Amino acid sequence: MPNTIRTEKQKLYPFLLFLFTFILMLVSMISNLKWGQAHISWRVLYEALTYQGDSKEHLYIQTLRLPRTLTAFVVGAQLAVAGLLTQLITRNPLASPHIFGINAGASLAVVSGLVFFAGLSFIQSIFLAFIGAALGALLVWALAGTEQKQYVRLALAGIAVHFLLSSLTEGLIILNQHATDSMMFWLVGSVSNAAWGEFGAIWPFTVFGLLATICLLPSFKLLLLDDSVAAGLGSRIHITRLMGVLLVIVLSGSAVAICGPIAFLCLIVPHIAGSLIGRKLPLLVPYTALLGGCLLIAADFISKFIAFPFESPVGIITAAVGGPFFIYLARKQRRGR
Repeated sequence: MPNTIRTEKQKLYPFLLFLFTFILMLVSMISNLKWGQAHISWRVLYEALTYQGDSKEHLYIQTLRLPRTLTAFVVGAQLAVAGLLTQLITRNPLASPHIFGINAGASLAVVSGLVFFAGLSFIQSIFLAFIGAALGALLVWALAGTEQKQYVRLALAGIAVHFLLSSLTEGLIILNQHATDSMMFWLVGSVSNAAWGEFGAIWPFTVFGLLATICLLPSFKLLLLDDSVAAGLGSRIHITRLMGVLLVIVLSGSAVAICGPIAFLCLIVPHIAGSLIGRKLPLLVPYTALLGGCLLIAADFISKFIAFPFESPVGIITAAVGGPFFIYLARKQRRGR
């Protein structure tokens, strides 16, 4: 009888955790829609969300705050799942697209396109980000090698490449006479300028990336095993890793093209999700996406009030939390070895 009760609790816990996180996401969304530089009443908020009015306040919610909140959610979900896939592919708990130079490579490619090509569209920026993300990842792996247990070496190579590519990006902005403060704002990581155009450009990549990740879960489960064991089970482990890398480039590259290189979100969310719901991938992947979107909306809400009435980039919040978390993980891995 006690075993039966324990089993029922174990089955109920994931459902309650998903429900709690979903409610937290809704609360974060409503808070982000209601509070900010402009005062919005609950009645006006309801009328705006149900499209029952066309006043300035209604248009402010519908054209600025609503697409900004939705973009924050999809970008947070993309970066969180990209971080989880990076950790699975490398079997490295310190891995993330940000630390491995993928985000910095995407940023350099997008800024280069904006500097050298006028009138770059959202889709063109996204495909440039894909190219830059791939080149950044190749550079890190070339420096660190392919050995699976070189945790700190791979992280150090990623940090070095990240700072190199970030310096080149900042140099392009500073030396270009048409550089604007908004581009510097984007470089830290921000969703404050997101509108329906940005959301419309990024959501197809979100849907494709998440669906492809879920469809490939049986193959990704084998990445948790040793390569020899996975090969013995008939898995082409190198093809699986290549598919994972391509998904990371799609998810992370498109997010960076729209909102900039938001720091450390892709590192901390998979660890928080894993500690809460466990390491079962069918539950971990969707919960990581949900938690990532929820946390980025909350971080965007907090960023509004750091220098109120002026807004701060959301990357400041994620970096302030993620930096110490990265140091903690590095020290934990060192003690473990």
